[in-house]
Amino acid sequence: MFGIGGGEFFVIILIVLMLFGSDKIPEIARGLGKGMQQLKNATNDIKSEIHKSADLDGIKKTFTEIGTEDISKNITGEVDKMKENLDDMTGPIKRLDR
Repeated sequence: MFGIGGGEFFVIILIVLMLFGSDKIPEIARGLGKGMQQLKNATNDIKSEIHKSADLDGIKKTFTEIGTEDISKNITGEVDKMKENLDDMTGPIKRLDR
């Protein structure tokens, strides 16, 4: 659990008990639980909005829909175009062997 051993967890619990007392711990736990639930709901809302906007714009595609072969063809095609553009700008580069 988070890289904390049993002894370390026990020490943390003792420190929390000494700082806040046994009466305040349930209130603190409830507050932390509510805060974590609100954070989880907010992130889920953001995720759903992103997915909705991607669906509306028609940009949501998975790799399986595109196909990995198409991706590799596009990448190699783009690399070839860049090589041609570089050759056009610089001309052929000759190696000088010394």
